[in-house]
Amino acid sequence: MKCKTVTLGSTGIVTPQNGFGALPIQRDDLETAAAILRRAYEGGMTFFDTARAYSDSEEKVGYALSDVRDSIFIATKTMAKNTEDMKKQLDTSLHNLKTDHVDIYQFHCAGTVYKPGDGTGMYELMEDFKRQGMVRHIGITAHKIGVAEEAVDSGLYETLQFPFSYLSGEREIALTKRCAEHNMGFIAMKGLAGGLINNYKMAFAFMTPYDNVVPIWGVQRMSELEEWLSCMDNPPELDDEIRKMIEDDKKALDGEFCRGCGYCMPCPMGIEINNCARMSLMLRRAPSANWLNEHWQEEMKKIETCIECGACRSKCPYELNTPELLKKNYEDYKRVLAGEVEV
Repeated sequence: MKCKTVTLGSTGIVTPQNGFGALPIQRDDLETAAAILRRAYEGGMTFFDTARAYSDSEEKVGYALSDVRDSIFIATKTMAKNTEDMKKQLDTSLHNLKTDHVDIYQFHCAGTVYKPGDGTGMYELMEDFKRQGMVRHIGITAHKIGVAEEAVDSGLYETLQFPFSYLSGEREIALTKRCAEHNMGFIAMKGLAGGLINNYKMAFAFMTPYDNVVPIWGVQRMSELEEWLSCMDNPPELDDEIRKMIEDDKKALDGEFCRGCGYCMPCPMGIEINNCARMSLMLRRAPSANWLNEHWQEEMKKIETCIECGACRSKCPYELNTPELLKKNYEDYKRVLAGEVEV
């Protein structure tokens, strides 16, 4: 059995249900990133998602894959808030990617759904890019489900990118169905829930029933990539055993938790919120002495300096009470350090 192919809604893009998320390769050097990207292509991946905000990720994609441009699909994103900046960002993206077009150009982490006539000119500019052939399809990415639902219902976008994993709730599952009803492609980010899911077979199998969903797995290491590529010829099935494992995992992670997206950063007090606010889960799901070393002890101690300014809470796309989460994680961390709690 081969990995299934998915058509991303009205875009007509047909690709294996096994996409490449190029955010983590910004942490690799150029040649390492290029080797990973090339191996992904040679292993059968054809959908590559990056963003102008991912430092040099676009450059690495262009460097590694420009000679096979006609055989792949590239999605990138803009966080521009005005038309002048958006023009500059697209020009930069095309230059970095060594191409004359992107297959999907997405409004990145949208806090509002741009529409024709809203006075910003942003959607009209997207349409102009499309007329000129620089952009083939218009997409949007969001972290807040209300924004995502509005984008789907607007009928203006060909793809939606949204966090989706087996830890997602009924509203998120309904969102994928809503997209299917609108003939809209769904690009699933955070399929590993920011590192909280540590079984790639379970994560992959969960996606398979969703015919309009393409997951983009964030890849930084060749070893990670090889796991996903193993699913090309031998995709894990969503059988009773995996269903049971997923249900058990969901129960273990019941409640509010930080996904580690980092949109709350930077903290004025220097707290590394995206790791510190989920330290309890990381200690238990990926037990490692590294989380208890001197460096992380110092990072966690910074929570004591929190001035409760509320900036992190106001920026959290999941509307979590981040200061409270930090405090709870710090108290638990101290208990683990003192040997009062085993992990």
